[in-house]
Amino acid sequence: MRNVVILAGGSGTRLWPMSRDDRPKQVLPLAAGHSLLRVAYNRLRGLVEPENIYVCTVGAYTDVVRKELPELGEHNIIGEPARRDTANAVGLASAVVSRNDPDAVVAFVGSDHLISPEDEFRAAIEHGFEVVEARGRSLVTFGIEPTHPHTGLGYIERGAPIEGTSAYVVDRFREKPDRATAEEYLATGRFWWNSGMFVWRASTVLNVLDTLLPESAARLREVAAVWDTPEREATLAEIYPNLRKISVDYAVMEPASQGKVDADVVVVPMPVHWLDVGSWAALADTYDADPNGNRTDSVTLSCLLDSHDNIIVTDDPNHLVATVGLRSHIIVHTQDVTMVCPLSDGERVKDLVARVQSDHANYI
Repeated sequence: MRNVVILAGGSGTRLWPMSRDDRPKQVLPLAAGHSLLRVAYNRLRGLVEPENIYVCTVGAYTDVVRKELPELGEHNIIGEPARRDTANAVGLASAVVSRNDPDAVVAFVGSDHLISPEDEFRAAIEHGFEVVEARGRSLVTFGIEPTHPHTGLGYIERGAPIEGTSAYVVDRFREKPDRATAEEYLATGRFWWNSGMFVWRASTVLNVLDTLLPESAARLREVAAVWDTPEREATLAEIYPNLRKISVDYAVMEPASQGKVDADVVVVPMPVHWLDVGSWAALADTYDADPNGNRTDSVTLSCLLDSHDNIIVTDDPNHLVATVGLRSHIIVHTQDVTMVCPLSDGERVKDLVARVQSDHANYI
């Protein structure tokens, strides 16, 4: 049976101070008044049955997820007691989804992406399902055709086409490149952005984890074995926080693409406009710019004198943000925090959050 898991465990530190411990970015109204999580869920309509849609999130977020998606079944929220990166998240979800269906096919999608057109997204995921159903040992990922030499994303180098499909063998995964390397990637026409979305048979990825991450795989099977029993929470709390923290790209996709396991890695093109909303600069791409290149959301009230190429956001429609002679800065105002930084340092907001966590923890 086909299933979809929405990965919604990110902390959203680069979107601080809007994103907080008790109000993660997934549930903020960042998409035309709707939360990213709601948009991700709605995007799946017609792709699989509603009872086959799951959300994998940090245990502390289960209540806000339930509030945001009240139609989601109680057993369709998979709560991690600690963040142990995506290899463990997809391993846990694959084990849970397959406990009553050994032949389960599972797609993993993000909760922090803006994607259009949505019918092309669904068509690509549908094709991913078809590839996996025809090629049971395949691990499918999705490639986004790059529109510019992005230095903040990983890349997939595609190889030979797979007959009868629109998929390709993955030659290599490449880390986030510098500008010159990214330009070289685009010039070859062989590279796609790595979307971080996947489809596979649950049994296939669990067998791969048995080889590549054996201790974690064994312990995740222990958790799945008691998932429908009163022992679940205690077993999760004992096992999960001690698992090795590692991403699915490092733990599974890269070694599998190198022939280290009995599985192959293929990439399906996803011809969409795709935005990974992971930073203020990325989110600002969804805002209209004024004649001077300043970007604000629909709530923000601003008065900008001789100011250019700034990103200004506030959650209080009655709070005026006024600037004079400001160039290329980010200003984010909330009820209790005002954050200002050069646009060029936008990726360092997560470092600022670490400092605030140390010195002013009640503002996290």
